[in-house]
Amino acid sequence: MDIKNALKEQNHAALAMLAQCVELCPDDLWMEELIQADPPAGFKKPEWPAVNRTYWRIAFHAAMFGHLYMEQEVSDFSPPPEHLERFTDLWTTGTPVDEPFEFPADTVPPSQADVLGYIKWIDDRVDSVIDGLDLDREDCGFPWYRNISKLSHSMLSFRHVQGHIGQLSELLMSRGIDVDWSAKG
Repeated sequence: MDIKNALKEQNHAALAMLAQCVELCPDDLWMEELIQADPPAGFKKPEWPAVNRTYWRIAFHAAMFGHLYMEQEVSDFSPPPEHLERFTDLWTTGTPVDEPFEFPADTVPPSQADVLGYIKWIDDRVDSVIDGLDLDREDCGFPWYRNISKLSHSMLSFRHVQGHIGQLSELLMSRGIDVDWSAKG
């Protein structure tokens, strides 16, 4: 098996698990404000932004960065499909990496169906995008990641999505809902 096929399988598997986390989420949990962590070492409370973490914001963040980091470089990133066009500001105001949890607190969230549609749209692109990657490139194409090859960054990408799947699945497990593990897609 070549490395691109392995990357495709793992991206499909991560997106399938993310979709499952979105599908299984009870309506009240989708909107529930979660406990904000204390600031990391070196930050004082006034410097640490108030973060309105909700399940939908974590899910949307995981999908958006899965979408972004799948590309060869940041300039290849394009906005998602029309069903999420009300979130266009996220992709058009300066940089495509504004965080979804930095949306104003009164942002009307995407529905679970919207996020599932976005995940499917990303998943439908996985094979063609990965087929086009130059995995031998020494830089990853994202300037905030230095000294990391494109191959390493590609692995980092699905680890990032999987990390958020861990957060979401723990929240589901606290309500007696389990997520099935997907070894490959």
